[in-house]
Amino acid sequence: MSAASLTVDGVSWATRTGKTLVHPLSFALEPGRVLGIVGPNGAGKTTLLRLLYRYHRPASGRVAVNGDDIWQLSARVAAQRIAAVLQEQPSDFALTVGEIVALGRTPHRRGFGGSTGARDQQIITQVLDRLDLHGLADRHLSALSGGERQRVMVARALAQEPHLLILDEPTNHLDIRHQLEVLQLIRDLPLTIATSLHDLNLAAGICDTILMLDAGRMVGFGAPQTVLSEVAVSRVFRVDARRERLAPSNTDHLSFHLQTQGYTS
Repeated sequence: MSAASLTVDGVSWATRTGKTLVHPLSFALEPGRVLGIVGPNGAGKTTLLRLLYRYHRPASGRVAVNGDDIWQLSARVAAQRIAAVLQEQPSDFALTVGEIVALGRTPHRRGFGGSTGARDQQIITQVLDRLDLHGLADRHLSALSGGERQRVMVARALAQEPHLLILDEPTNHLDIRHQLEVLQLIRDLPLTIATSLHDLNLAAGICDTILMLDAGRMVGFGAPQTVLSEVAVSRVFRVDARRERLAPSNTDHLSFHLQTQGYTS
């Protein structure tokens, strides 16, 4: 696996009825960086991610991976470069964990078909090892917990050998231990990663760069400590955000309180 650059230039998206969910925005992400996309519900986080993994075609602008417009690539080549792990986890697959992870090799097989070769099997084995899934390889997805299913979906994505990994709320519905495991995995992967996160403190802890959305508009992009300021978070999330210093780790932590009066900047 190797990391790719990500360039978003003037990208927007609207529904068929003409409602704009993502207003034109631009940013660039260097290879190997972790981008956290944050914002309140309805801000456009999932829609932006869908633009990045080629589910939605932009109404304007372009998304480029390593300089190549993803809509100028074939679906197969795009799938070799970009993998996505979504919030919705299928629970009724009549497939084993090993078979699901093997699906990640599909874009690398001629014509999206063919049998699993020696290199494919080697990669599948490595991915199962990395996510500690060998003991579950013969079990069906429906028999797994939510955290285990999440690891399987990440494993399938990694088996694609992508350069850009998209994660939509990867810690959603996970207990604390599995959240920490997924977050540690994000930090350790040698990939460029774009992920949406609800927890702003988690986002600040694992992401190199934060993109903040509000009503489909980019209102902040940069280092976590800059974008996630008390003023910006209070305004965008309509809360009273306060930054505190935690002991004994001596780390910053945002706390949130309901506003008793209208917020003014």
